[in-house]
Order: sequence, then structure tokens, then C-alpha cells
Amino acid sequence: MALGKISVNNLNLGQGAVTEIERYFLFIGPAAKNVGKLLPLNTDSDLDDQLGVADSDLKTQLLAAKVNGGDRWACLAAPIGTEGDWASALEHAQQQGFSVEAVVITKPVATGAELLAMHTAAEQLNAVYGRRAFVLAASAGILPAATWSDYLAEQKAITSGVAAPRVLAVPQLHGNDLGVLAGRLANAAWSVADTPMRVASGPVLGLGAVPQDKDGIPLPSAIRSELDKARFSVSQTYPDYEGVYWGDANLLDTAASDFQVLEYLRLADKAARQVRPLLIRRIGDRRLNSSPASMAAATSALMAPLRRMAKAVNFAGEVFPGEIQPPKDGDLVIVWKSRTQVEVFIRIRPHNCPKDITANIALDLSQDNQE
Repeated sequence: MALGKISVNNLNLGQGAVTEIERYFLFIGPAAKNVGKLLPLNTDSDLDDQLGVADSDLKTQLLAAKVNGGDRWACLAAPIGTEGDWASALEHAQQQGFSVEAVVITKPVATGAELLAMHTAAEQLNAVYGRRAFVLAASAGILPAATWSDYLAEQKAITSGVAAPRVLAVPQLHGNDLGVLAGRLANAAWSVADTPMRVASGPVLGLGAVPQDKDGIPLPSAIRSELDKARFSVSQTYPDYEGVYWGDANLLDTAASDFQVLEYLRLADKAARQVRPLLIRRIGDRRLNSSPASMAAATSALMAPLRRMAKAVNFAGEVFPGEIQPPKDGDLVIVWKSRTQVEVFIRIRPHNCPKDITANIALDLSQDNQE
């Protein structure tokens, strides 16, 4: 004999969205107020109230980021003292549970060792917390007593021989270049797949005055070109074309690397952030097994974030591409290394992007065909 029993269970199939942290940056630098605190900021924030009325390095960069960041700009600020340690502020933010796409350190570096320390800190975020981030570092602008050749030699010495694939160095030529670039990268009007070089994004806003050397020579384009070759990220102009724009966001990676420019790293990191929670949900779940049906289902589920990243929009006869090209069969492969150990290989394809355009014009001197 038995009594009837009925149970209704809600099954969580893990089909929800993953919280995106792209474009949310942590700014660390000296300020006059709220030292040691973490300050959430957005376009409505009063920086004088949050960081003090007095000018400070942190406030200068945040003002530039705010004006370039668009109407959805938001960030986290960690004011430190003049002799404060950015690494402690970064660790404090992690312990408080804040995930950010980038860390912007406003105090200028003077040596390659400082850049390497920043790269190590970024790698540790992934190792300890499973959080992927890149670092925007500043180097000093030109001093009044220096020539442009002196300045260039100083700057090139900083990045020479440095291999730091998660660090981007910005010389403070105009005093707020770091904040301008940080705001441009955080602007929600453009994709994380876009290079800051993109002219269609519009000119940069609020860039400081054009610097001069001790001889009164304004910043030459040749100096910016040499800084770019030394893997710094700098602004640029086009003769007879109004506005100031930006060059490549150069990462301090090695020659022949896949991640020499920031837009590729941002894409890989975004894909990793989207896939990671799906992998965590499958730990210890026998529904992921080596049977053909299970492998097909898991492959389809893990490719879902890639399909979302690849989604394009057709509007007014123009195609606005997704962040990556649509994934193909074989772009995600699941390998069983043992009965309990699984390895997943994922391939993403960025779209081509024109950064060097040449037009060739030829004359047609044949006889006119007149009717």
C-alpha cells in the first residue's frame, strides 16, 4: 500500500545573462580627500565633493575620462596619498568584491620595473580571483627644461625590453592623456572591439594644451610617431582634418604576439568572462559526459556567448557588425583528458579593421567618347 506523492521542482538550466563588467574601470591615484576609500562615480558625481576642491592627479584624469566617457560612463575611484601604494588600493578593491575591466593608475611611472609590477598584479587578479583586467599606466609629460629629443630618449628607456601584455602606457603629453583614453575606451556608444583610433567615434574631448619643449617647439608629429613605435599609446591629428584623435592602444607585448593592440585582448577577455560561469555550473554535473548527445549539447551551450558577441545589425541599408565574426563548426572543441578532467578550446575571430589606407589615382587620357 502507498499514498500518492507529487513534487514540482524548478530546474535552473543556467540560461540567464552573465553580468558584464566591460567599460567599468578602477582609477587609482593621489587625491586630497577620501584617501583609502572606494568611491563609485558616474556622470552625476561632483568630483570636487568626492576628491577635494584642490587639483589632484586623480581628479584631473577622472574629469577627462568623464567628458569622453559618454552618458553611461561610470567607474570606481580609489584615492591614495601622495606616497600611497596603488597595489594596496587594488587589493582592497578586490577584497570588497569589485570586478573591473581595467585599472587606471594615474601616478606616472619612471621605470620598466614599475610596468612589470603592474602586469604581475593584473595576472594575479586572474590567478587569485578569476578576474581578467588590463592596466592603463601613465608616464610623465615633458619638463620645461627638456628638449623633445631628451624627452623621447627618457620615454623609450621606460618601455625598452618590457614584456607586459596586460599593460598599456600613456605619456601625459597634454597632462590628461590617460584620462582621455580611459574615457574613450569606456564609452558605451562604441564596441569593445573598436580601436580608439576609430575616427568615426569622433575627436577626443577636453585634451590639455599642446605641450612645448624648452625651445618653444610644439609637440611634433614625429615625436608621437616615435612614441608609438616604442609601444606608447598617444593622440594623433590628420593634416587638414579638424580635431584630435587617437592612435592604437598599444599593449607592451612581445613581437609577433596576438595581443599587441588592446581591442584583441578585450575581445578574448570578454569571451572568457562569458564562458567561465557556464564552465563552473558544469563542475560535478554528469549531464556533461563523453556521450555524443552530451558533447553536442555542451558545445552548443558554450558557444552561445560567442553567437551573442557575433550578432550584427542591419539598419538603413548598412551593416553594423558584431564584436566578432560568427562562430563556425569546430571553433569550440571539448576534449576529455581523463574520466574527470575536461579541456575546452575556443576560437574567436575579430573582424578586419582598416588602420592604413592607401588610395591610388590614375588618369584616363583616352579619347572622350562623345555621343
